[in-house]
Amino acid sequence: MALHPRRSLALSLALSAFCSSPSLFAETGASGSLSLSSSDGASAQGESSGGFLSSYPAEAGLFELGVFAGGIWVSHNHNLRDTTARHYTFDRPTLELGLRAGYFPLAFLGGELEGALGPTGKAGGDSATLWGARGQLVAQLPGYSVTPFLLLGMGRLGAFSDKLDNDGDPTFHMGGGVKVAFSDMLGVRLDYRDHLITQNPDTRSSKHAKAVNPELLLGLTLTFGRSPAPVAKEKPASDRDHDGFFDPDDRCPDKKGVAPDGCPIGDSDQDGFLDDVDKCPKEFGVAPDGCPIRDRDGDGILDPKDKCPEEKGVAPDGCPIKDTDGDGLFDDVDKCPKEPETKNGFEDDDGCPDKLPDAVQKFTGVIQGIEFDTGKATIRKKSFKTLDDAVAVLKEYSKVRIEISGHTDTVGKREKNVELSKARADSVKKYMTDKGIDASRIETRGAGPDEPIADNKTAAGKQKNRRIEFKLLQ
Repeated sequence: MALHPRRSLALSLALSAFCSSPSLFAETGASGSLSLSSSDGASAQGESSGGFLSSYPAEAGLFELGVFAGGIWVSHNHNLRDTTARHYTFDRPTLELGLRAGYFPLAFLGGELEGALGPTGKAGGDSATLWGARGQLVAQLPGYSVTPFLLLGMGRLGAFSDKLDNDGDPTFHMGGGVKVAFSDMLGVRLDYRDHLITQNPDTRSSKHAKAVNPELLLGLTLTFGRSPAPVAKEKPASDRDHDGFFDPDDRCPDKKGVAPDGCPIGDSDQDGFLDDVDKCPKEFGVAPDGCPIRDRDGDGILDPKDKCPEEKGVAPDGCPIKDTDGDGLFDDVDKCPKEPETKNGFEDDDGCPDKLPDAVQKFTGVIQGIEFDTGKATIRKKSFKTLDDAVAVLKEYSKVRIEISGHTDTVGKREKNVELSKARADSVKKYMTDKGIDASRIETRGAGPDEPIADNKTAAGKQKNRRIEFKLLQ
């Protein structure tokens, strides 16, 4: 398209001022704030800020492919005519779509080819299709993701329809615009052009004032051939305090220190003993080792005065009370500290040797005279006398505890026999508790056929195996 000379001059001046301004381009920092850049591309915050404007700058060797859309205002002073040599006056503006391809061998200079089509109408109602093809040189300001440019080129502008056939005229165009890169590949572009038709419809001479064809375009651009992003060089680790430990591994990077952490030897607990010789560096202590006075066995008597520092003891020497006879009862509660207790379930807490009374001895082991109904846990009446005698003994010796176990022969299933033997032991316990014996003094167990005392192959053996036993509990 062509601009009026005065508009062309104004656009050129504006773009020149835009390109030469030292503070026009702003670089977006990581925080989203804007920082100003000078004309040489150096950011006020430094290129390392990763700002948007310097992320995807123009560079040499790039290929660009694009699509665009826009409008063209075709001058009435053109030389497009139909087959009868009648001059057309086109609708304005005419919308158009087009394709663009370009190559930039230099970061600031390249060439492009474009083609565009747009449906239009002429005065009188006929429809036509406007077309354009052109090539151009593009001069741009590299160094930024937002890239201003100027262009200058030549081409051909024409139209075709049923009446118009296909007519076109050579053009000369100039203009400018701006590219904005959003990634290493994708960007947008805005163009403003002025096309000069080289032939006047009357004189066929080049007169720009009579053939102004302004054009405004907006497009998407794909860019190929960008250099890979530079890989940041890893800075060598520093050692600010020059102690041989690099700062990332030095817990005290500003104080010269020693192994293992690069810190100087300190006195963490402020007790006057440096940590490398203090056996208790986290606890305030005393000589000789920097540890506090301890009570290792926790008996309330500090170690210097405790004759048994590894054993919990009592005053005055911190040693435990002894068990001279080794019967498990300390001498202070052992009534016979030099004679061991006889562990037989009878008065086992006094620490003295003893013998079971005959009455108690009688009711240990197999208890004769306790019988049950066949296959049941019901105690027969003939057994009551034996059980009453046992109750009398338990009442006389109130500290005695017993276990009652039931036993069977092997006749029948084992599981049933175990259940039956337990039920019979429980029946005996219930008889005794009903007579006043505390239930906590009696435990029961069902052994079934598992603990025979005679041969189950004979009737006499089976009879012996069907029994109740008492056992003293300690």
